[in-house]
Amino acid sequence: MCFVGHPLDLVKVRIQTLGANAANNVSVFGMLRETLSGQGIRGLYRGVSAPLVATAPMFAVSFWGYDMGKRLVRTSEEGDPSSKAISAPLSVPQICLAGAFSALPSTVIMAPSERIKCLLQVQANDVEKGGKTKYKGMADCAKQLFKEGGIRSVFKGSCATLLRDIPGATAYFGTYEIVKRELTHIQNADSTTSSDELSPLAVLTAGGLAGMACWSICIPFDVLKSRIQTAPEGMYSGVLDVYRDIMKKEGPNALFRGMKPALIRAFPANAACFMGMEWAKKSLSFMD
Repeated sequence: MCFVGHPLDLVKVRIQTLGANAANNVSVFGMLRETLSGQGIRGLYRGVSAPLVATAPMFAVSFWGYDMGKRLVRTSEEGDPSSKAISAPLSVPQICLAGAFSALPSTVIMAPSERIKCLLQVQANDVEKGGKTKYKGMADCAKQLFKEGGIRSVFKGSCATLLRDIPGATAYFGTYEIVKRELTHIQNADSTTSSDELSPLAVLTAGGLAGMACWSICIPFDVLKSRIQTAPEGMYSGVLDVYRDIMKKEGPNALFRGMKPALIRAFPANAACFMGMEWAKKSLSFMD
């Protein structure tokens, strides 16, 4: 997932953090070609170490949080958690609520990982312009951030990450469940026997569309997160300050920078993610 989607994530963050005039004149594939020709394959994977380390635990925590969210919703709706009704399928609004809950625990891993990743990716912009390399890698970046501002600096942008991930996770899990149920109906309509088990292609489709729905909603919050996480210390007082600065200097269109690479990346990356989740669920039976 990281190796497939990271080059597009790199482009997304760099577009989001470029100046107004520069960002307007950049194309997704133009930036990919420029980075590849100037820095080689290695340049396309600037900052990949942080998400590579964090992706597995992050998604594990996210899906665990989603499972806990479903349990909380069922318990609040049905009362006794030992009731047979607890195993009944949840409605789409309940699924969305459980999805929103999943953003809470995952932010603990997501925020510092994204902070380090974004700094390493944006550093590539400075290096291309003749600047010096400040961070040698993920560990060095984390070490310097902690030295400069303690744990608070490492977790800078956590509120923006949470603001992004709550609506994003709501759309993510909600869309997956909606598409999954519709594809199940279509599959059963064409079959003489009824089954809730989807084909791999259907799972990949539902997962890919879920990823695209997530990024369609959360991209403005992602821009705010990228700006605050890569800004010099003291430049912004918070998320609202970043928003005001963007509106004043660049206008509302700036909030949607990086949408194209985010959507292109979202389908294959999240199709693979949900395919892995369904495989693990079936093979290991660790989720209901």
